[in-house]
Amino acid sequence: MPIASDHAAGHPGPAAWNTGVEHVIYRSPLPAVAVPERTVPEHVLAEARQRDKVALLDAVTGESLTYAELAEQVESTARGLVAAGIEPGDTVAIVALNRPRYAVALHAVMAAGATAALINPVLTAREIERLKVLANVKATLDLDDLPAGTTETLPRPDPAGIAAVLFSSGTTGLTKAVKLSHRALVANLEQHRPGWRIDETDVLAANLPFFHIYGFAVILNSGLLGGATLVTMPRSDAGTYLSRLAEHRVTRAFLVPPLAASIADHPRHQPLADLKLALCGAAPLDEGVRQEAERRLRAPIRQGYGLTEAGGTHQTFDDDLESDPTSIGVLCPGTEARIVEPGTGTDVAEGEPGEMLLRGPQLMAGYVDDEEATRQAFVDGWLRTGDLVRVHNGRFFVVDRIKEMIKYKGYQVAPAELEALLRRHPAIRDAAVIGTPDRANGEVPKAFVVTQGDVTAAEVMAFVAAEVAPFKKVRQVEFVEEIPRSVSGKILRRLLKDGL
Repeated sequence: MPIASDHAAGHPGPAAWNTGVEHVIYRSPLPAVAVPERTVPEHVLAEARQRDKVALLDAVTGESLTYAELAEQVESTARGLVAAGIEPGDTVAIVALNRPRYAVALHAVMAAGATAALINPVLTAREIERLKVLANVKATLDLDDLPAGTTETLPRPDPAGIAAVLFSSGTTGLTKAVKLSHRALVANLEQHRPGWRIDETDVLAANLPFFHIYGFAVILNSGLLGGATLVTMPRSDAGTYLSRLAEHRVTRAFLVPPLAASIADHPRHQPLADLKLALCGAAPLDEGVRQEAERRLRAPIRQGYGLTEAGGTHQTFDDDLESDPTSIGVLCPGTEARIVEPGTGTDVAEGEPGEMLLRGPQLMAGYVDDEEATRQAFVDGWLRTGDLVRVHNGRFFVVDRIKEMIKYKGYQVAPAELEALLRRHPAIRDAAVIGTPDRANGEVPKAFVVTQGDVTAAEVMAFVAAEVAPFKKVRQVEFVEEIPRSVSGKILRRLLKDGL
């Protein structure tokens, strides 16, 4: 990957950061891509009326939409929204699970010039109302009663306008409403394509929620842009998921680490003849789990990486099956990165871990009505990811979330490293590690363990101690029935720290 010295451009960042000096900037090895001045619906559905095939199919209900039907219903619903009084700049909430008509609602809101706020429907009513207030929602769209219109003139949304609001994970702090422009989302869709080559021969497993950036950008919009068929399906056990992959002849599967672990433990041996590749994202994937899940799927698994504030991803998804499967890939076209010492902005040497800072056309426009949080998210025009990564031979590797790092006697301990080690124990099915306050040491690593055999706390601690440096040792163990996780598979460490 080319590395160059350059000055970071943009607005001044916090005074503590090392600004105004030469920086080491990593750039994508892939050629730049053209980004058309289109809205998301114009871009994603540009060829929909000419495609004579199924766009979306529900694996449970059988509900389906062809590309032509999708385009027609998006236009009709957009006209209905305008007739109902929705104006450019209004925010309309979609609170629903994955199904074919989700795509109609989403693109109709954007085609009407409004902003779509995507909300998790399994939240409590109180939580949903809080997010609506956070995003300044004017109306909520019901997928079973979409408005239809024929005569209203549709506005031409500004590509620089806000297309969607998604909510950043609340696992490490208060939830924030992330503003993503049409321009940023279209740019990111084009950035995906060189490494994630979806076409009309593909069938995608649309099992991850569309209200999450992974399902929204990587599955739904990338799939429709490429002309694939998307099979929507609810969350399920590994056996049901594998059966659906086989039944619908899925070519590209999508995983999060808990599902990958369940597949790794599943006894299925018959091959999924059509499956070409599986992508796992949302959290680090244990290498042992990846290898065993690959054997079960008989298809390669590659790791994806991104964040809501970057419109989906800033790394390429990897169709290159010769690449390092433990890596998250290389930077997307048009994306730049720096790796800095957390809290200082001083660039670290290649191979050393540091916080990833990003610059590119796919970045968010900011947080809704939160100028201070937006200012804190950027330094000198670079987006702070909060992720600790390292670079080796041009490829990027995730170490952990900076906010989740444990501070033991001044040493940095990565929970993800200890969790991967714990899951290698034959009696441990799942594990999570947090830092717990300790008067003498600042924090000590505490493990929450789900067992699948007999093991004592002392044996767990001894197992880890034999494999790591002394400062990384697990010093407390608590046995639990399950590890709390978000819908995208991220460990909800906040709940563990709050005592579940």
